[in-house]
Amino acid sequence: MNNMTSGSPLKILITFSLPMLLSMVFQQLYSVIDSIIAGNFIGVDGLAATGASYPITTLFIAVATGASVGSSVVISQFFGAKLMERVKGAIYTAIITLFVLALVLTGIGLLSCNFLLSVIGTPENIFADSSSYLRIYVCGLVFLFLYNATTSIYNGLGDSRMPLCFLVFSSVLNVILDILFVSTFSMGVAGLAWATFLAQGISALLSIGTLIVRIRKISVNGRVPLWNRGLLVNMMYIAIPSICQQSFVSIGVFLVQGVVNSFGSDTVAAFSAALKISTFALMVMNTMPNALSNFASQNIGAHELERVRQGLRISIVIAMIVIAGVNLLFLCAASQILSLFIPDGGSRTVIHIGVQFLHTIAPFYFLVGIKNCCDSVLRGGGAMKPFMATTFSDLIIRIAFSFLFAGALGFTSICWAYPVGWIFGTLLSIHYYRTGVWKTHIPEPHAMKSLVHKNA
Repeated sequence: MNNMTSGSPLKILITFSLPMLLSMVFQQLYSVIDSIIAGNFIGVDGLAATGASYPITTLFIAVATGASVGSSVVISQFFGAKLMERVKGAIYTAIITLFVLALVLTGIGLLSCNFLLSVIGTPENIFADSSSYLRIYVCGLVFLFLYNATTSIYNGLGDSRMPLCFLVFSSVLNVILDILFVSTFSMGVAGLAWATFLAQGISALLSIGTLIVRIRKISVNGRVPLWNRGLLVNMMYIAIPSICQQSFVSIGVFLVQGVVNSFGSDTVAAFSAALKISTFALMVMNTMPNALSNFASQNIGAHELERVRQGLRISIVIAMIVIAGVNLLFLCAASQILSLFIPDGGSRTVIHIGVQFLHTIAPFYFLVGIKNCCDSVLRGGGAMKPFMATTFSDLIIRIAFSFLFAGALGFTSICWAYPVGWIFGTLLSIHYYRTGVWKTHIPEPHAMKSLVHKNA
């Protein structure tokens, strides 16, 4: 466990964010490799099938991520306030609650897979493969939720190295199984899904086992209940808005995918490849803001507000440096990167569409960097309504732009919808940070104790 309430903010943020950066790279890398293997061993239709399933899988990921954020913020604030009984109780409560939620969503997902694929207009020639991939993926939701829960808990305690170890293991295993199932056993798109299922499952079980051993070593007075309603209320205050925010992001992707599907399977394949490349870049860029969120939470719990401001300034500067490098890479090598997804150089039309998307949105990544840093402070301080508002404004504008201009501009409307949404979201995020609304949600240590006891 790492106390972030003292010492150099720059050193703490860099030390904490580097393992998170590597985690993000490996996490997105095996997602990208899935698509590369699909495109090269199965074909463009295989790439399109996994791409068509992507906006639906992100809905489940959104719930898992949003729910885990609630536990991370609460655990960080309790840890910063040195309330170790609450830390331990929150960990137990989070794991049990998320496990039950995952079981419920697995049932819902299995019943609604084909319906959701139909809603977004999945092309007939890839529908069967998309459905097969999605059903197998849904069966592994318990592992997805447990892994996200343990990662958030480790981060909340200031440990970003342990999640990295499990993610590297999972990523390497996923790639090995991808190649084995698809190229050797010729299992097609289903092989990609089974590879993810097994790799994520093994990693999740190892992660949860290690976490349980570790938290048993936390010394507290008396026995800590395995489930505490008061602590759940605290976490839900952060988790529910986070789930809504993450889900709305995924619903936005879901709706935009419906517009993309109307342009045909070549555009679906191109958008799938380009979006995964962009997501990879955005996740790398978001490493520092993610580190800032845990840094802010601990320091807010300890009432070290000036350190939060210092952390924000440092995070923005580092994010801008990373974004400059990403822009240079996309400017010089976008077509070469996209060609990795397409067999034997593939369709130049597919690559051209993907390059158009990346070259349009990449110059505006700096807006995302600023927005995510400001949002991290809002979330770390528990200012969830402003946090949600910044994301909702971005996505509402993005979706509206895509639908309104799809007829006149075609795929270009999808490309420009992202920057237009980012402009409005970033301006709103800066406004909320400058108002200091994140400082009004800071509970006193005695209030944190009494709230838990009141609801227990």
